Formats: sequence, structure tokens, C-alpha cells
Amino acid sequence: QVQLVESGGGLVQAGGSLRLSCAASGRILSINVMGWYRQTPGKQRELVAIITSGGTTNYADSVKGRFTISKDDAKNTVYLQMNSLRPEDTAVYYCNANVWDISRRYQGYWGQGTQVTVSS
Repeated sequence: QVQLVESGGGLVQAGGSLRLSCAASGRILSINVMGWYRQTPGKQRELVAIITSGGTTNYADSVKGRFTISKDDAKNTVYLQMNSLRPEDTAVYYCNANVWDISRRYQGYWGQGTQVTVSS
């Protein structure tokens, strides 16, 4: 089993910054992709940013130039630095990881979500 634990959400004023962290632990052989998604009530969960094992990144158009995804392989941790936050960034942010576990099964896992609220 693999667990993802997120931290770093909170309340911030528009224009401010937050940094989210997500640590993966458990029966991990290797992590292929880690990323961040977000969801607001009544809407589908949407991609925010992903980073591959090789370091390739991809961002939603709405966050390009403002958010930066990075990772620490030694800690199995992914970060999301969010700058110039806008009220429309308000959402529950979920960490996702696609993992090869020690039984050599490939599976996606989700964190519990962390609330980010941006006030105007």
C-alpha cells in the first residue's frame, strides 16, 4: 500500500503565495509521475501540474508562469509553489502519484486533499 500525505494549504490574500507538499510512503519501488489536481464544488477534478520521473513538467494554461512543480526524489516528495494567487485558484488540491510498488503493480494513488482559499 502507498500513502500520500499533503500539507501546506490555507487561506491567503490575492497576490500571495503558498507552497504545497506531498510525501509518498509505503511499498514503493519507483514513482513514474507525480502531480497536483484541484477541484471545486460541482466541477470535475482538473490537472494543475505534473512532473515525470525524468523531470519533465506540464502545467494547466491557467497556472503557467505562476505555479512551479518540483520534486525531491530522495524524499518521494512533490511540491507546488503557487505565486500570484487569484480567487479563482480557490479549490481543494489533490496530490496524485503513479507508482510501481514492490509487488511490481502499477497503480495511481490520491492524497486526501488540502484546501486552498484565496480571498479577494
